[in-house]
Formats: sequence, structure tokens, C-alpha cells
Amino acid sequence: MIIINYVYYITFNQKANSMTQTLDAIYEKGVFRPLTNPEIAEGESVKLIVETASKINPEEMLKLAAQVYEGLSEEQINEIEQIALARSNFFTENNP
Repeated sequence: MIIINYVYYITFNQKANSMTQTLDAIYEKGVFRPLTNPEIAEGESVKLIVETASKINPEEMLKLAAQVYEGLSEEQINEIEQIALARSNFFTENNP
């Protein structure tokens, strides 16, 4: 049994209107079975984007994360960190 997260997009009457929901599902016997009930009508057509769970363990993930700044100078690292910290204002409006 494989547990898979999937996202589906619902398009109504071929218009640009769509609704996105993220659900956990199990893929078995050729069928995706949601673990929770989706908020759609029975028989509704959906588009699935399958995202399988990561098979990397936490230690390997930390090793990969540690490589992010490999080969960069202290100045470059500081610049990247300042940009990352400044993202807290990314979605706010700038009012003059």
C-alpha cells in the first residue's frame, strides 16, 4: 500500500474558475482512494498532480541542507540570509 498526497483541480464548464484541494490518498489496485472526503460532486472530473512522500531520512535531509551554502563566501551567505529575512514583507503593499 502506498500513501500519496495529491492535489486536484476542478474546472467548472471549461471556464478558468477552479478550486484546489489537497488530500492524502492511498493508491491501491490502480485507484486513488482519498483518506478524507473531497468537496466535489460525485462523478466530477478532476486533474490529479501526484506527489509521493519523500524517501529521504532526516539525517540525509540535514546533510543536503548543509550543502546549500557550500562554496559561497561569508558575504554571499549574509546577502542571501538578508534576502530571506526580508521576505516577511514580500506580500505586503508598499504604501508611499
